[in-house]
Amino acid sequence: MKFNFLPADIRYAILSINENKLSEIRVRSGQRVIVEYEGEYNYLGKFGITKNKFEALICESASQILLNAMGDCVYKYSEQLKQGFITIQKGIRIGIAGEFVTEGDKINTINFITSLNIRIAHDIKGCSLPIFKRIMLDRVPCILLFSIPGAGKTTYLRDIAYNLSNKANKNILIFDERDEIACVTESGPSFDLGERVDVIRGANKLYSITSAIRALKPQVIIFDEFYGKNDLDAINFAVSCNIPIIASTHICDKNYLKNLPFDYFVELTKIGANPIIYDKNFNIVCDSGINNATWNTVF
Repeated sequence: MKFNFLPADIRYAILSINENKLSEIRVRSGQRVIVEYEGEYNYLGKFGITKNKFEALICESASQILLNAMGDCVYKYSEQLKQGFITIQKGIRIGIAGEFVTEGDKINTINFITSLNIRIAHDIKGCSLPIFKRIMLDRVPCILLFSIPGAGKTTYLRDIAYNLSNKANKNILIFDERDEIACVTESGPSFDLGERVDVIRGANKLYSITSAIRALKPQVIIFDEFYGKNDLDAINFAVSCNIPIIASTHICDKNYLKNLPFDYFVELTKIGANPIIYDKNFNIVCDSGINNATWNTVF
């Protein structure tokens, strides 16, 4: 069961709501459970969503929930813990708050866990079609999706990979540094990304891209959470090899973004809303109403 690491009362309450509309479960030791549902934060009660705080469920122990999620195998997640989160089955990402034990400028471990932000991954086929319909007329350009956290960037990347693989017949290489896009387990990816997708997990993008371009010969490269010089160097290398990059970032400073080597920028404003598409100079290409347009696409 997807949420079997949660206490029974929280787990059964989730069964009462539409999981497709659930984005986050926030648990804090000794505090009321809060969820993001349909883009709004409310309490989670015994029978589902409630605005009445006196009906809210109480989290007894955030640390026990984390242990359950790791299956009592802390060593397996030790490297992820150093980044302040873990990713478990079905792409569920758990952000962790507590006492950060550091060594130099790096997290060594986290003690005394006090709260968790449990983010639910979604697989929404067709969500990226507005992008395809507007800017993939005859080729695959370099595209950067940007937004604040939680607006659906990774969900869009999954759907882009699926469409490019199954409909455009492209060989796709996904760099899944945090194991969130494909969410690979022993039995393979947790999401259907298409039949022409290769996944590299947990590696530095710059080193991996330079090696993988030679070894795997991708036609398109996709990765999540662009940030910093190494990622920029990786993008520049791929572009110099004439391989389009489709990536995402939390950076929303348009003056910074416009200097990056992308053909288009796609701003996600909120879940369920059409994206705003800009050209490389941040002129608006399209901001709404394109779902009903009739465009020929690359597939």
